[in-house]
Amino acid sequence: MSFWSDERRHSQSRSIGQWPIDLETGFDQHVLACVLSRALKEVEAGEATATEATGLSRAELQDVLTRNFPAIAVSAFALDEVTDREPDMEEELLRGLLFAHARPGDPVSARFAKIIARRALCNNHLWQDLGLFNRAALSRLLATHFPILAAGNTKNMKWKKYFYRKLCEAEGFSLCAAPSCRECNEFDSCFGPEEGESLHAGIKNGLALD
Repeated sequence: MSFWSDERRHSQSRSIGQWPIDLETGFDQHVLACVLSRALKEVEAGEATATEATGLSRAELQDVLTRNFPAIAVSAFALDEVTDREPDMEEELLRGLLFAHARPGDPVSARFAKIIARRALCNNHLWQDLGLFNRAALSRLLATHFPILAAGNTKNMKWKKYFYRKLCEAEGFSLCAAPSCRECNEFDSCFGPEEGESLHAGIKNGLALD
C-alpha cells in the first residue's frame, strides 16, 4: 500500500487535465496521504489505533478514506475494531485554539485542527509527526487553513512552541519568565531551526511505502 504513490498518480493526472482538482485541494490531499501513512505505520506496529493516531473519529476516518483514497483498503486501518476516543485536556486545548482560527464553515479545516492537535502531542517536530517532508509544508498547511493564527507567528517560532504560547496568552499568563525572547537562555529551543529527516525518508527518495 502506498498513499504517496496514490497521490503521485493523482498529481500526474492533474497535469494532463484528467482530474479537475485545484492546487489547494491537491495539497490537502497530499497532507492527508502523509498523515495517514504515518498513522498506518503506528497501527501496524501496535503503537496506536487509527483514531488515536489521527485524532479523528471512526466516521471521519471512513469519510476521509472514501472521499480521498477510494483505492485504499479501509480494512488496513482496522476501523471495525476501534472506538472513538475522547481527547485529554491538553489535546482539547490545542483543538480549541485551532478550531477558533479555522476557516469558518470549512469541514476540511476542522478535521485538520483535530489531526494537528493530536500529532502535536508526539515527540518529534510537528512537521515530522504529520509525516510531512519539511517545515515549509506545515507552514503552508497552517497558512491555508488557519490564516490568522499562522500570520501571527511573525518571529518564525517553532509551531508547537507558538501554539502553547498562544494558549498561555489566552489564559492571561506566560510560562516564560524571561523579559524578552532574545534574553532567554532557551531561545534556540523556541526559535532554532527545525532540522531533521522526514519520517517518510523512503518516500522522499522516490520509494513507496509498502
